[in-house]
Amino acid sequence: MTERIGTEGIHLTDAAGPAGLRIYAIGDVHGRLDLLEAMHEAIRTEIDGNPPGDWRIVHVGDYIDRGPDSKGVVDFLIRATGADGRYIALAGNHDAGLVDFLADPNPDSLFARHGGRQTAFSYGVDADFSSHALAHEAAARLRAAMPREHVEFLATLPRSVAFGDFFFCHAGIRPGVPLARQNPEDLIWIRGAFLDSPLLHEKVVVHGHTPSSVPEILPNRVNVDTAAFSTGVLTALSIEGTRKRILQMSADGQRDAWTTP
Repeated sequence: MTERIGTEGIHLTDAAGPAGLRIYAIGDVHGRLDLLEAMHEAIRTEIDGNPPGDWRIVHVGDYIDRGPDSKGVVDFLIRATGADGRYIALAGNHDAGLVDFLADPNPDSLFARHGGRQTAFSYGVDADFSSHALAHEAAARLRAAMPREHVEFLATLPRSVAFGDFFFCHAGIRPGVPLARQNPEDLIWIRGAFLDSPLLHEKVVVHGHTPSSVPEILPNRVNVDTAAFSTGVLTALSIEGTRKRILQMSADGQRDAWTTP
């Protein structure tokens, strides 16, 4: 993690959060309400036991699909963000995919092909996406079953947020493009051009979107998507000053996976 490529931009080793602010960035949840609740409980215990001056909990998107309780996850996040603005939920491509499907049902869509059935089932809808007609029927039933506030929440999620030397989004950024001019679609969809770039960016990018068996900790980015829906491990990055720490939650409890010296 010590190699430095490029003369501009910030390296993870040097990157710092704002003074007095502790940040937790939680990776892709994908319907794992059990792990999300446990992670929040662990974070709250840390905050109560060792209070920072202030804190933020940033969720980097993909709250639905594949896992067993997408509805419960959305309920949880609506309550949290509504009660305290220090809880932040960013948009993921799967979250946007559900909103798109409700507006334009398509059996070949992201939602229909990648976990939409599990999401619909969490709302009490047994969906069939095997034809255009059945996809339209499923969308109509899902629109009727979903609370209006759930659709509005998913449709209005911000695409990014920044604190100190860190930029948080779901998928990543387009290298070489200023952060202020990033394409909103890149922020929830990009992969290769971002993941393969060795260049340092204006800020270290903290993201999910691309599942990895272990957190990816690189000079220019940190990937906190450890495929919670299939691995049973939800990952978060904690930032306090220049100290960075990976914490993980599984059915067996919390563990620290990595901490800076």
